[in-house]
Amino acid sequence: MSGAMIRLFKVKEKQRELAENANGGVPIKKQTAGELRLHKDISELNLPTSCNMMFPNGKDDLMNFEVSIRPDEGYYLGGMFLFSFQVSPIYPHEAPKVKCKTKVYHPNIDLEGNVCLNILREDWKPVLSINTIIYGLYHLFTEPNCEDPLNHDAAAVLRDNPKMFESHVRRALAGGYVGQTFFPRCI
Repeated sequence: MSGAMIRLFKVKEKQRELAENANGGVPIKKQTAGELRLHKDISELNLPTSCNMMFPNGKDDLMNFEVSIRPDEGYYLGGMFLFSFQVSPIYPHEAPKVKCKTKVYHPNIDLEGNVCLNILREDWKPVLSINTIIYGLYHLFTEPNCEDPLNHDAAAVLRDNPKMFESHVRRALAGGYVGQTFFPRCI
């Protein structure tokens, strides 16, 4: 190892010591590449006014957060839907895990909260961001897709009888049964 390289390591070590001393002697946790990228994504968020981001575990846990979406048009107008995001340390090389915490009658969201959104699966690319995912989720509520369903019953009703689909969505949003399934109120 060259002398310049050794000096560089000593400088880095000294910087770390100074940072720890400034922090009361507590070692400073090194951020993963995923945390750094997520921090950048969050700082560049440009969400519609109908979407909110919350950190239930506090700002120290950026890798787990929630997003609420209140569609301002379409079948789901007036509803409020909560999504949990779990972001991997290797983000953006792996898409975040997203679940809908609100039980909803929707062709692209099953009753367990799994979400069918192409950019969370096969179409994920590291250039995509949290902002892109939130807009994708919002779009699912303004234009549900019956061509790629998780809830096949809801997709069939949407495709074959949009008026009945609208009636089912309204009943589910108000808190009621659609078929054998009860949906808690979410408006």
